[in-house]
Amino acid sequence: MPHPYVLLSAAVSLDGYLDDTGPERLLLSGPEDFDRVDEVRASVDAILIGAGTIRADNPRLLVNAPERRAARVAEGRPAYPLKVAVSGSGDLDPEARFWHTGGAKVLCTSDRGAERARAHGIAADIVPLGADLDWRRLLTHLYDAYGVRRLMVEGGGLIHTQLLTQGLADELQLVLAPLFVGDPDSARLFGPGTYQGGRLRLLETRSIGDVVLMRYEPTAPGTGPLPVAADHHWLALACELADRCPPSETAFSVGAVVVAADGTELARGHSREGGDPTVHAEEAALAGIDPADPRLATATVYSSLEPCARRTSRPEPCARLILDAGVRRVVTAWREPDTFVTGADGSGVLAAEGATVVVLPEHREAAEAPNSHLSGR
Repeated sequence: MPHPYVLLSAAVSLDGYLDDTGPERLLLSGPEDFDRVDEVRASVDAILIGAGTIRADNPRLLVNAPERRAARVAEGRPAYPLKVAVSGSGDLDPEARFWHTGGAKVLCTSDRGAERARAHGIAADIVPLGADLDWRRLLTHLYDAYGVRRLMVEGGGLIHTQLLTQGLADELQLVLAPLFVGDPDSARLFGPGTYQGGRLRLLETRSIGDVVLMRYEPTAPGTGPLPVAADHHWLALACELADRCPPSETAFSVGAVVVAADGTELARGHSREGGDPTVHAEEAALAGIDPADPRLATATVYSSLEPCARRTSRPEPCARLILDAGVRRVVTAWREPDTFVTGADGSGVLAAEGATVVVLPEHREAAEAPNSHLSGR
């Protein structure tokens, strides 16, 4: 199910700590970076923190600049983003500043936690999400019930770790402060866990006062039917490649990317690439990879349109080419309509031979756009 774009935001010392053990919060950033964070807050629909951060920092989580609040109101949005707290136990101080500043608040908790929070008189919309907290269910609820499309997560370390290890973080904004903490009892940003393989992609590096902002996005595909953030990034690229296709009245415009398990792009292609009027996107991409490449067995093919099951222009359809290449995971935005082939079912062909097919309908509009001239056929 759709869920928001999840942006993790944190500042750490050079040795990876979020704070020290002193009675006051350790200020890792300076005024310039606090202003940048305020700007990011103003750009999102909701800000999320965990119970530990509420207890340790007692934050307000506000958009502080009046002009930014005014701009939100002018755009038809509330002055402050929705504030979301996450607590499995629901055992939170009802007098914490989080509940009494800014705009609307939500507490996402377990069924038992909801009972405790109501008994405490927590001033928020209390949302029970089952016996245990489930991040996918939580994110989908924020998307569906509150219209959250961009979510900023400001901590703490356990929540950042859970979202990253579950493949649910779309972006990491990490600020590195020029100091050391050195106390092993202090809180670290990331804890132990099974993180994605490979390297994250660096999107930006920027000096802000005496700190450095680094923005990263994950690249490693998922490994089964549940999508991860990187699946969305790669499928978005496939949809962009579809825009490069020369228009045709007799074939779809499709883009495709083949990505190794560690997030390495192996090849990309698009329909009618290189002036060939009959080449398909997946076919063009696979042609750029050595068939003996061992990475194909654990790779994912991203295609803006479901791989074809039947075609007349080539001996083998794309679903067959993918299977013969050894690939067993495909992510697509759009099932093939009956425009040219009635009852096309490339997904069925793939699944019948053990491949996993993941459909991400959030990208369907982008995948359909280069084919809008075919809608009346």
